[in-house]
Amino acid sequence: MKRFLPPLVSALTLALLASAQAAPAFQLVLKASEQKIQKGEVTTHPITKTWTVPAQHVARTKKYGKVTSNLTPLLNQIERQVNARKPLPATFRNVKGSWIATDQNGWTFDRDGTKANLLKAIKSGKGTAQVAYKLNKPQRSVQLLAQRGVLWHVATGSSSYAGSPAFREKNILVGASKLDNFFIAPGHVFDFNEEIGQIDASTGFVKGFVISGGTLAKEDGGGICQVSTTIFRGLYKAGLPIVERHEHSHRVKYYDPVGFEATVYAPAKNLRMKNDTGKHLFIQAGWDRSAQTLRFDVFGANTGRTVNISKPVITNFKAAKKPSYTADQSVRPGARRLLDTPMQGMTSVLTRTIKQGGKVISKDTLKSVYEPWGAVYGVHPKDKRLK
Repeated sequence: MKRFLPPLVSALTLALLASAQAAPAFQLVLKASEQKIQKGEVTTHPITKTWTVPAQHVARTKKYGKVTSNLTPLLNQIERQVNARKPLPATFRNVKGSWIATDQNGWTFDRDGTKANLLKAIKSGKGTAQVAYKLNKPQRSVQLLAQRGVLWHVATGSSSYAGSPAFREKNILVGASKLDNFFIAPGHVFDFNEEIGQIDASTGFVKGFVISGGTLAKEDGGGICQVSTTIFRGLYKAGLPIVERHEHSHRVKYYDPVGFEATVYAPAKNLRMKNDTGKHLFIQAGWDRSAQTLRFDVFGANTGRTVNISKPVITNFKAAKKPSYTADQSVRPGARRLLDTPMQGMTSVLTRTIKQGGKVISKDTLKSVYEPWGAVYGVHPKDKRLK
């Protein structure tokens, strides 16, 4: 009877296996770094990512003097993971009460460069090789913020738009998004109407109620004054001098505390404030739709200024006016819908005191005179109460 013996394992295979078992794990290493801003300082933080090259593939590469096709799956995996990292612009976020600015560099995998590094390292008997890649920096980096002196959180302006109808919230968010992540150069006068641009359907705004002719009327952008008021509060608290600011013709509940607001109506009324800090200012917008709150955070240099704003002193109260009516397609004939509540007339005065080194360097007042306002009701367009 003939006996069949298993095929003999080649000497080359045995040698490769022995070499693979003896060799330590070979690593492909990606090294990078990123910066962050915290408490006025820029720090650099290393990033390291590693991938293990199977020992048998290292042995084959060394034997044949080239990167073999066995490594293609690993290189494909590294390429996917490296290329998945996209550049992200620098932004500040509040982490447990401390404002930190971070960005993210994007990476593009360099396959040929990585293969060359790998082959060179294996031939020289090293245990690691560098992953080659191209760095894709964001347009707005932490480095740019630092170069422009934007190192500190300076002030926050906030407001509540609770109870706002859908059209109003829509316009608030569209307007706020146009003022998110932008710089105000030193010596530059921030111009609200210029920054917001055209207010109509082509720029994302919808029709909503605005104050017009002693009552309410529908126009594009109703509610935009929530945005102007909120950013005004932030810049005013940062100590910036006012170039142009207007109050509403009557008190509006969305803008309490009374008088701490700014209305706009292009081109007649605008909000303009000058950056006198000597460095760039950087503005970030934020909102919470569930709480219906809006905020603008102001970042810049540490000027050493402290700003105190008093509570409003309110005088000259006047009784509210009689109600008025405006056309509203959503109201059935004979019915009415309350659009705005009556408000007394009054005068509000806030005082801002700016100190530097413990000494008062500026003191100003913010005076707002409000006319009496009657309730406004929406009625059917053919209602006889419309005049």
